[in-house]
This record gives sequence, C-alpha cells and structure tokens, in this order.
Amino acid sequence: MVQTNGKKLSLPQRFLRECRAARSLVKVVDSTGASLTGGSLLMRSLIFRRLLLREVLADDERFVGILLPPSAGGVLANVATSLCRRVAVNLNYTVTSDILNYCIKECGIRHVLTSRRFMEKMEFELDCPLVYLEDFREKVRLSDKAVAAWQAFVSPVASLDRKFGLDRIRPDDLMTVIFTSGSTAQPKGVMLSCGNIASNVDAVDAVVQLRRDDAIAAFLPFFHSFGYTVTLWTVLTLAPKGVYHFSPLDAKIVGKLCREHKCTILLSTPTFLRTYMKRCTPEEFKTLDVVVVGAEKMPLDLAAAFEQKFGTRPSEGYGATELSPLVSVNVPESRTRAKGALERREGSVGRCVPGVEAKIVHPETREPVPTGESGMLLIRGPNVMQGYLNRPDATAEVIRDGWYTTGDIAFLDADGFIHITGRESRFSKIAGEMVPHIKIEEAISQILGNGDEELKAVVTAVPDERRGERIVVLHVPVEKSPQEICQALSASGLPNLWIPGTDSFIEVEAIPVLGSGKLDLKQMRAIAAEKLSAP
Repeated sequence: MVQTNGKKLSLPQRFLRECRAARSLVKVVDSTGASLTGGSLLMRSLIFRRLLLREVLADDERFVGILLPPSAGGVLANVATSLCRRVAVNLNYTVTSDILNYCIKECGIRHVLTSRRFMEKMEFELDCPLVYLEDFREKVRLSDKAVAAWQAFVSPVASLDRKFGLDRIRPDDLMTVIFTSGSTAQPKGVMLSCGNIASNVDAVDAVVQLRRDDAIAAFLPFFHSFGYTVTLWTVLTLAPKGVYHFSPLDAKIVGKLCREHKCTILLSTPTFLRTYMKRCTPEEFKTLDVVVVGAEKMPLDLAAAFEQKFGTRPSEGYGATELSPLVSVNVPESRTRAKGALERREGSVGRCVPGVEAKIVHPETREPVPTGESGMLLIRGPNVMQGYLNRPDATAEVIRDGWYTTGDIAFLDADGFIHITGRESRFSKIAGEMVPHIKIEEAISQILGNGDEELKAVVTAVPDERRGERIVVLHVPVEKSPQEICQALSASGLPNLWIPGTDSFIEVEAIPVLGSGKLDLKQMRAIAAEKLSAP
C-alpha cells in the first residue's frame, strides 16, 4: 500500500500519482484506436470530473450508473466518478431491461453514463435519464481545459488531494456496488469499499510482481468484479498498461490487440480460453507470460492444450464478487518471488493472497474439519465486502464473525492450497445423498473428448417427487448417444446414483453462459424444467 506521511493513500490519490509517473507513457488503449498516456488520461479525467459536477450530478447524488464496455470511455467514466467522490455502479449490459431497472432502483441511480454508439447496439428501455459521453464534447469550455491542464501537469498532487477531498477518503467508504451475476437468483448489490478494492490491488501486485513493461489484456467487463478491480484499478494505480476491448469472446480482435500491444497478462475463464484455442494464432499470444483463469474449474486437458499451442500454461485462481474478488491464485513460475518456491499446485486454485485467510468447516455444524477433508470454504480478510445493498438479512446469512461463507465445497491440503470440489448450489440431494454436478460433468467430458476445444455438456437438476431431485444433462450435438454415455459412466466407476437416466439428456444449440463467462445456472435449470418437469 502506497503511503504518504505514514497515511495510506486512497486509490484515487494513487491514480493521480501513477499518471504523473507515467505522464509520457501509454497507459490505456482500446480497440477503437484510442490511446492515452498517463498525462492525457489524467487531464481528460479531470475535465470529465468538472463536467459531471457542473452539468450532471446534484450535491446529494451518491450513486452513478455506468453502462459502458471495457474501453477508454469506460475507464474515464469510472475514474471521473471516483474523483467526484461518488459511488460507481457498472451495470450489466448482458441482462434484460427489467433486471437493469431493478439494479437502478436498488441503488437509487438518477443518471446513467453511456455512449450513443454503444446504446445503438442495445435495445434497453431504462427508467433513468441517460447521459451520453459524446454530448460532453460541446460542453467543454476553454477554462475546463486550462484548469485541467494546470491540475494535471503543474499543481502539486497533495493540493489536488485536498481540493478534491481525496485525502478524506476512508478505507470503509463505499467505492462501488457490483451486482452478482444472477446465475442462481435475483442479482444482489455487493457493496465494496475503498479498502476492499485497494487490498485486492495490492494483493495482485504482491503475487504477480507487476512491472512497467506489463500490458494487461483487459477484456473482462467492469460490471464483473475481476474486471473492476484488476483490469481497471490495477491498471490505473500500478505500472501496467491496459489494453481494452468490449467483448472477451471476440477472439479475432483479442488476438490482434495482444499481438499489437505485446500483452503479457491475460485474465480469462475456461470458456473464453476455448474460443482463443480455436481462433487465435501462436504469434498473437507469443508475448503472454501470465494467464490466469477463474469463474469455472479449469480442465487440465485445456491447460495442456493451451500451453502446447501458445507456450504459456494457464494458472487457476479463485474469487467471488463478495471478496473484491481475489482470494487465491497459483503463481506462474516466471513470477515466483524466490527460485524453487512452492507457489503453484495444479488441481488447486492456489494459496490465499497476502492478508486473506481460509478455513474449512462442516456445512451444518460449522465446526472446523481436519486438513484434507472437504467442507464449506470460509474466507476472512480486508477483501470481504461491507454487505449486500438493502439486504441486511442476506448479509447476515453469509458473514458471521468476519468470515464470509462462499457456498463452495473445498479442502485445504497440508501446504495451504485450496482445492474446490464443488459448489453447494451445484449439488443435488438424491435419495438422501449429496451428488456433485461437477464430478459428473468431468466424467462426461472425458467420455466425449476434446474438452479443450468446446464445453459440450453441463449438469443441472429438476425436482423429483420420488427421489428429491433428478440429474439432467444439457449438451450440444454430440456423436455419442445417451445410452453410450451412461454405459461409459457406469464403466468408469461412477456410483449408480450419480448416473443420469437416458431420458434425462437434452440437446441445446449452445451451453448457457453469462456475460462474465460463468455458466448460467438459472437458465440451465429453466431449460431442464421446461423440457422435463411434469405439468
């Protein structure tokens, strides 16, 4: 954590200082051709701040909605909002208008910052005034440019701290609200403080050893907690350059940007890596040094295939929106702090980042379980959220005595590495026994083959009067029949109770996936219920 006179600096303060340090260095680029040095990024952010305060925001307006993709405009909107000491709420543009309006109402948002170019591609009907970035151009005065230039290049940063009130920001001040993906229920607004985000930024720096020549392939959306913390504020306050594009699935542009800007760090999901495997060339990814995936379990065959094609082996990490988000990560060998240090174990999601603790307890009694035994994963540290917006009941359910209940089933090995064995919401209780969906998926993936190229089958469940729940498999068109798959599952030694019936296979055009790259569990269940549940 950066300090001045023994006091920790807030992220907006650190942003001012990083831009001064990188005044002539390219700091932010995007696929539209925008390219901002630290100096130009700072000056434009200061102009944007003046316009927001003069033209848009009321004195008592606390939350500001932002509906923009990862881009130079999205970066500027977030920075300017924070420099105004307002709470940024990046809205999920992959959901429906109804869900967006629900989020807007929950926060009491009065204005949403967006762009005409972006909204032309969308069909949203929002219950809130839209403020278009393009319209700001004609409102910029000569005085705005002159004052911003003075502040950006001449005025001491300490005086800007005082003028903007940045020196009065406390670690527990609210910085952002990020809504959960809604993969299992209605989205909840996760309140993350300035201290939450700053602790995670520092943790990333500590474990990955970021350098001035690093370029982060920043394709995760800012409504995703990893995008907000790592690809936005890590870039803004530390040494790396950010390379932005609106869609992580647009593999041709992703590959082109990585090649042109010599990206060294890629943050992704297994779903996105499969797309890059098919559509990107080794030349485009040859400068990658760190590839970290999360959101879903990474199959080892996918890691091996990616390494064989691109020369870099992906590392798996773990996090949650409620945890700012990073909890643990396997550190690539090229970034280990000491030669021969044990900082990576395949099959695990790594060890906790500095300042974060993990423990495993019995899911019902919450008593600690022995090392190596599975149970509920709890996390404690400076990254634990303040709570759910307007939901003290839901907050109390997941945070007890400072420990956040993740909902993930895991075990800790003797060296402190976390191994995720399943998610509470991805188990079915059948005839009184807990049946793990992920284990069944892994077995089916082995049977179907080519798991490195495409996710072909996922497991969900529907209610069943006789046995409690019924396992259902959603799959894209495959060569093997349900009978062949079930026979192979039985031959693999999978318990009979875990094997779905041959009438419980549903063919779909594509596996339901959220904009964040996670499986859309709610949509999976809805499809299964529609096809199989009794009227």
